[in-house]
Amino acid sequence: MDQLVLEKPIYFYILIAIPVIVMGFLLLLVWKKSIQKKFIDKELLKKLSPNRSIFKSTLKIFVLCLAIALLSVALVNPKIGTKLETMKREGVDIVFALDVSKSMLVEDIAPNRLDKSKQLITQIINGLAGDRVGIIGYAGSAFPQVPITTDFGSAKLFLNGMNTGMVSSQGTAITQAIEMAQTFYDDESQTNRVMFLVSDGEDHGGNVAKIAEEAAEKGIRIFPIGVGTIEGGPIPIKKNGVLQYYLRDRNNEQVISRLGEETLKQIAQTTNGEYIDGTNTKAVVERVNSILSGMDKKEFEAKQFTDFKDQFQWFLAGALFLLVLDVFFLERQTAWLKKLNLFNEKEKQ
Repeated sequence: MDQLVLEKPIYFYILIAIPVIVMGFLLLLVWKKSIQKKFIDKELLKKLSPNRSIFKSTLKIFVLCLAIALLSVALVNPKIGTKLETMKREGVDIVFALDVSKSMLVEDIAPNRLDKSKQLITQIINGLAGDRVGIIGYAGSAFPQVPITTDFGSAKLFLNGMNTGMVSSQGTAITQAIEMAQTFYDDESQTNRVMFLVSDGEDHGGNVAKIAEEAAEKGIRIFPIGVGTIEGGPIPIKKNGVLQYYLRDRNNEQVISRLGEETLKQIAQTTNGEYIDGTNTKAVVERVNSILSGMDKKEFEAKQFTDFKDQFQWFLAGALFLLVLDVFFLERQTAWLKKLNLFNEKEKQ
């Protein structure tokens, strides 16, 4: 099966122009109709403009919007992988467990704990080579986000979409995240199994020490990355980027979430890992690279597309054709259109 790759997905933002154009067209129709009612009789207008066609105007807008959509896809430049080769790689199996609880919305570290965590994981993945990665999300419960894979592009795409609304039950179930991570390592011969637990350290999910010991027995080393500050901060609840209120407890007191370093350090010690301060992205990436470079790599085979063909030309040709067609579309009625009478435009006899 061929693989589809989008070279520059940022150009999909051009599609925003389509609803703007449609809305503008509808507003223009309403405005024209109101003006015509004020200054000219409806029957007189039909006699003065017998070939006026609403259908043609609508068709022109539809063609223009379709052309913009095709142009957007052309700029994105979809590529299809046509050559699949088996590559030999050396690496470590790495699982990232990302805390997506409400406390990760605290802005004691810019822009907030969750966005900072996603930045850290993205930069770490960017520095990997032959390794395999998996991603777990957790709050009141844990869920698999990306199974163990060598496809870093897909992993980062799914990572970017993670948010605090993905889990209905709130809390910070670190124990469930560690338990789930144990099922991700599907290669029994892999000697180095690494887990990066990216969290503010708050835990409401049970006996962390016991689960950490079980992970250590299975050869999993956990490196917690603490995101947040000891002083902490309130938990903002926003809607469309606008602050609505700060989270309060049952006693109506403002909740202050603080970095729980002790829990994270305990996990690191139990699993022969290391606690990493997540404040400085560059320092975190350098430390992670140093840790991974000191581990023995396992050689394994992975199938990978090595040849991709551009597909933008088809969409560009379609967009140009529609734009030329739109220019030659006349807004007045033609003989065949009069016969169709799509909008009941014939005068009543």
